[in-house]
Amino acid sequence: MNHPMKIDVPSGATSTFSPLPRAPFRPAARRFFRPALAIFSLACLAVAARAAGSSEGTAIVPKETISLFNGKDLSSFYTWLPKFGHVDPDRVFTVVDNIDGAPAIRSSGQHYGGIITHARYANYKLVVEFRWGLVTWAPRHNRARDSGILLHCDGEDGNMTKTFSSPWIRSIEYQIIEGGTGDILLLPGYNRGSDVPVAPRLTIPVLPGKMNVWNPEGKPTEFSKGRLDWQYRDLGWKDVLGFRGAKDVEKPVGQWNLIEAICDGGDLIYFLNGVKVNEGRNGSFKAGKLLFQSEGAEIFFRRIELQPLGR
Repeated sequence: MNHPMKIDVPSGATSTFSPLPRAPFRPAARRFFRPALAIFSLACLAVAARAAGSSEGTAIVPKETISLFNGKDLSSFYTWLPKFGHVDPDRVFTVVDNIDGAPAIRSSGQHYGGIITHARYANYKLVVEFRWGLVTWAPRHNRARDSGILLHCDGEDGNMTKTFSSPWIRSIEYQIIEGGTGDILLLPGYNRGSDVPVAPRLTIPVLPGKMNVWNPEGKPTEFSKGRLDWQYRDLGWKDVLGFRGAKDVEKPVGQWNLIEAICDGGDLIYFLNGVKVNEGRNGSFKAGKLLFQSEGAEIFFRRIELQPLGR
């Protein structure tokens, strides 16, 4: 049975720029505004370059817990929506002041895209709480609620297509979908000027005849594309709204779930509600940004933490 949703008024509206006046400037105003406009343009270019998802720069390794959500705004992230670029006119991503007694980030699902961390990170334990909302959007209006967290995002925004117009970035996904939360998805992406995508590689144990299902007793096998299912994903899974498998670890819609992902060099271990659900070793991607998806279904995120591994 779904728990009732308690939501207060959203906060944190996306900023937009007003158009410049159409009337001509006076000469004195021109002398002021021309250099100011040049400085403003350079600042915009700097922001765009920062948001482009460059893989350059040293990744942050947490020495203490880093909270990516402060309960007030989205200052740890920038927005990427292929339809609008780095602006969010329809407020796909907002901060809700109170849902079930605490603030959370709301991803409406209206447009495909994500919020992406400004910084790159490595060697951490990701801790996130999520719960589904009730709103869904075409073309997935009657499909399984779908979202995800992309780990080790690398390269330019939208680089899963040659035109750099994809909602996603090459990365390794912690899949969040009804019936399949905990799946691993390997997402390739392009570099400018290249027709050959760069794909993450990951070694995952699988059993013969079940080549896309993680099993700790299986044979270690290297993968560079596709989806690797969590161990007990229902064989009868259907892409329908509200799907639940017989052995699902995810809680019913309306309840909060706990995601934990240990990112240790090229190794990844996924947990859901305290249960180990997937694992990959010796991966080629070891650091990068994080992207929280909007993918056709309303979802809320809170307590987004990067904890030290505590070696």
